[in-house]
Amino acid sequence: MPEQRHILDKIQPYIPGKPISHVQKELGLKNVIKMASNENPLGCSPKATEAVRKWAENMAFYPDGSCSELNAALSTKLGVKQDQLIFGAGSDQIVEMIAQAYINPRDESIMPIPSFPRYETVTRIMDGLPVELKLDRNYRVDLPAFSASITDKTRVIWICNPNNPTGTIITKDEQTAFLDYVPKSVLVVLDEAYFEYAQGDIYPNSIELLEKYPNIIILRTFSKAFGLAGLRVGYAISSPEIISSLNKVRAPFNVNAAAQVAALAALSDDEFLYLSIKTNLLGKQLLYKEFSDLGLQYIPTHANFVMVNINLNSQEAFSALLREGVIVRPGIPFGMPDWIRVTIGTSDENKDFILKLKNILK
Repeated sequence: MPEQRHILDKIQPYIPGKPISHVQKELGLKNVIKMASNENPLGCSPKATEAVRKWAENMAFYPDGSCSELNAALSTKLGVKQDQLIFGAGSDQIVEMIAQAYINPRDESIMPIPSFPRYETVTRIMDGLPVELKLDRNYRVDLPAFSASITDKTRVIWICNPNNPTGTIITKDEQTAFLDYVPKSVLVVLDEAYFEYAQGDIYPNSIELLEKYPNIIILRTFSKAFGLAGLRVGYAISSPEIISSLNKVRAPFNVNAAAQVAALAALSDDEFLYLSIKTNLLGKQLLYKEFSDLGLQYIPTHANFVMVNINLNSQEAFSALLREGVIVRPGIPFGMPDWIRVTIGTSDENKDFILKLKNILK
């Protein structure tokens, strides 16, 4: 057999949440709710569904490699130029592109832990050196520790804001102060996958910072609040120079045509987006109350999931909830063995989850 690259010995494959169909088949369950992968419990915009249905007769044609229509619509909506945008098959593909374009062997890449695991993986794939820094005592990205860890070998800094899995944020004032400190030769990735849920007075408006800080790149996605996780379409906003570099490593036709059509339609449906955000807020309030009533510690979230300490081994709790027909995310891979991460669902889903959580806590 051919010998694999040695660096692969240090890389663990990503383990996604269990699909509903698998759980139904494995356990013989009819009703299963998935609260593990931070998907939109309302589905997606009806406009997106109808747009894909109309497009379906065009499957034989290659997609638009530059996502021209989506680029034009999004640039207008965000108030940026078209050459400041790039699209990927989910924002995680853009994470890979960033590593391919900016990380050389032995370059250092700073990231929080626990956080989105692809930062470490793509750094290692490029033979870079991941510098993993623990969250602070409030489960937030520790920017002072980041500042202290910057060296002349630092090439990329990853900031997940809100952070996954904790749902915590860094504020606009904290972010600006940090960017003032970072050398302009270092690329700062502001991963805002949960941006739509997090918007508020203290959350950064990173787009306003692009002119002052040309070394930042902002990542966002249509997978979460827009409900298009199954089609994989994310995007990045940055300086034209950085976008140009990423285009050199971007695969041709990397965003499929159905994804482009759906994202374009979803972008025009403000009503669905508002309903998604409102549903998430109401669900968050319900879960907070129930966790408090149960005496469980939880981390207040700015995203569409909540991390809660159930004082049980999270893998055992995961298996017990699975048998009850609820899929959650155990905290063991995040280094939080007694915690689970729960995606905020519809009112009925949240109530069903709480009922079954109470059953296993007994």
